[in-house]
Amino acid sequence: MEKDYILKVKGITKEFPGVRALDDVSFNIERGTIHALIGENGAGKSTLIKILGGIYHPNSGKIELNGEEREFHSPFEARKGGISLVHQEIKLSDPLTVAENMFLGNLMLKGKQVVDWKGMRRRAQEIVDDLGMDIDVNATVESLTVAKQQVVAIMQAINNNSKILVMDEPSAVLTDRELESMFRIVRQLREQGITIIYISHRLDEVFQLCDNVSVLRDGRHINTLPVADVTKTELINMMVGREMGLEYPKEVGNIGETILEVKNLNRGKYLKDISFKVRSGEVFGISGLVGAGRTELARAILGIDRIDSGEIYVRGKKVHYHTFAQAIDDGLGLIPEDRKLQGLVQMMSVKKNTTLVNLDRVIRRGVIKNTLEDEFSNEYTKKLNVVAPSMETEVQYLSGGNQQKVVIAKWLFQEAEILFLDEPTRGIDVGAKTEIYRLINQMVKEGRTVIMISSEMPEILGMCDRIMVMHEGRKMGELDVADATQEKIMALCV
Repeated sequence: MEKDYILKVKGITKEFPGVRALDDVSFNIERGTIHALIGENGAGKSTLIKILGGIYHPNSGKIELNGEEREFHSPFEARKGGISLVHQEIKLSDPLTVAENMFLGNLMLKGKQVVDWKGMRRRAQEIVDDLGMDIDVNATVESLTVAKQQVVAIMQAINNNSKILVMDEPSAVLTDRELESMFRIVRQLREQGITIIYISHRLDEVFQLCDNVSVLRDGRHINTLPVADVTKTELINMMVGREMGLEYPKEVGNIGETILEVKNLNRGKYLKDISFKVRSGEVFGISGLVGAGRTELARAILGIDRIDSGEIYVRGKKVHYHTFAQAIDDGLGLIPEDRKLQGLVQMMSVKKNTTLVNLDRVIRRGVIKNTLEDEFSNEYTKKLNVVAPSMETEVQYLSGGNQQKVVIAKWLFQEAEILFLDEPTRGIDVGAKTEIYRLINQMVKEGRTVIMISSEMPEILGMCDRIMVMHEGRKMGELDVADATQEKIMALCV
């Protein structure tokens, strides 16, 4: 029986200055299926979906939608053609209500000029009810959880009568419970005949949810096949083009004496009487669900947010950082959860970002010395295997995994002795994850201390020496990794 293809990608090539992001990519997507699109960071996934969504235009190749060749020159044209994108960074208008967001650019009218507000709220409520969600259509988007905001973005696409829904890393910021709801909605959309293109770095999701999978590597299409016909190991090997070693290559560091101690730390409703110790050369994990206070704890210790009470000791000396700059000068650093907004200056080069937090090392007689910047940036990016056309390339043009490596290079160049890693592998492919894990091993072997905040329990269990679990701003317990299990951590999380 001949397959019913809703979308055919034929010979798509896309070039940017110094980079060929897509190279003659061709594959087909069956109607009414959930089709996974996977690959390492830099494989070309984001570029391809932006072409489908009318954000980019290919240099060559074509797209066939329902057997008809189509060109989209804007997201508006793509939506009119039946393709909607749900981005990883949710693009909604926060001050507007759920119903108003659903009808942005697509208002219901009474006659030719009067907006039918009541009709829009009624239609919004119908879609909410169809999806089985508890969402107030009159609530502002900014008052909703991230998970519900994501559902609103999906509802917006449904309201636009989209036949193809592209979901870019929809699970990146969801808890396990929220993920179950998301899976239920995606399956429900498939039953209604909507085709889903599902991008995820979490291969377990691909096997749980998807019918077919396409693999991209280095801008090229490697294979498209039914999920039932492939194993996780085979997919990983297609993605990275090589055999992978251990998923979590943990090595024991040179663990020494206590280097950081926190006593009875309090900050408003976010942190409540938290105490713990971290030793030099240790990977200390902080686990907990979204909203547990993990990021808030790091920010309070580093002087980014003020504390109400409590004591912090670094190398046995009591400290109270009033600014992050003071913490940096004392040998502490932070790789933030949002690397794009908080970790890097997107319009600056790889070289400038690498040396940004320690300009003293490249300044001579009050002037930044280019030769030193070149030398150090090449040294540190080479250590981390950063893939970039040159050190002058703006970091906005790098893949997510390579951007994360530049953030790490920056703090290695700073010679940070205690480094907080907040969700260090979120949105990063399996190959780049392994490289970052090896970097963590290297750091602790050199005597540095790593404090890893992560929502991924296998990662916490695979890479940490000890694990502290938080819930609603409180420390719920501490586990040695030898005694820790996912079940024990989850019991403390909730």
